[in-house]
Amino acid sequence: MANQAEPLLRNISDTALWVAVFRARESERPDALFRDPYARQLAGERGEKIARGMQAGLRYEWPYTARTVRFDQIITEQISRGTDTVLNLAAGLDTRPYRMELPPSLRWVEVDLPEMIDYKEQVLRAEKPRCVLERVRLDLASVAARRELFQRVGSNARKVLVLTEGLIVYLSRDEVTALGKDLAAQESFRDWAIDLCSPGLLKMLQKNLGALKDAGSPLKFGPEEGPEFFATAGWKAAEVYSMLKTAAKLRRLPFGLRLAALLPESSGRQGSRPWGGVCRLTRV
Repeated sequence: MANQAEPLLRNISDTALWVAVFRARESERPDALFRDPYARQLAGERGEKIARGMQAGLRYEWPYTARTVRFDQIITEQISRGTDTVLNLAAGLDTRPYRMELPPSLRWVEVDLPEMIDYKEQVLRAEKPRCVLERVRLDLASVAARRELFQRVGSNARKVLVLTEGLIVYLSRDEVTALGKDLAAQESFRDWAIDLCSPGLLKMLQKNLGALKDAGSPLKFGPEEGPEFFATAGWKAAEVYSMLKTAAKLRRLPFGLRLAALLPESSGRQGSRPWGGVCRLTRV
């Protein structure tokens, strides 16, 4: 049971501990789809406490595994196509610069709040990244600061892949549009990997994950337009992957959902259907 004197989730940063537990559990399977040897230590006791206490916590493990695998694949593929810089916004406790096979010359820029980066650096202080890693302490809500960062990163790169794994669901439509336009303003920002949910899934998550709202981090973004939403910000979908079908292919889908994974899906508007996916966007 959670300590009654302290909320299960204190703020949005606590969700990084929770997600790290899912990565640790997958990594510890004999048939693991990826290996994150740092996830268990980063999650710590608090991460396990959150995972145990969250309503439906175990039930939501499979989409995080599917999401991680798809992001890994996009990163690997885009590097093979000439990406020389990865910009990871709201990086949380992601350890890809340490756990993935990456070119030593690749530039990887992680952005997050100061306390998140401080904690991560403390835990990983003895580890060596496999590429050129830079960490930036910055609140992405500061528009001027993020634009300055984007300009600096973009002017020193030929082809940038932007990651916003687990970020935009916490933003409003206007905030997502503004972020997309700021990214599109940099010519070298060629690809953007996102995770996206439908209005139907957003409603379901809001109901089951009320602790996020209690922590001041309500889930907000599930556009009825689907990936087409990003056109007004200067982006279009190049690849769309269903979480459900990805998890089925990876043999991580619970038995009760396997039949649903056989049904045809659209890569566009989903409406009230509970749909989640990973998309790679390119510039319009």
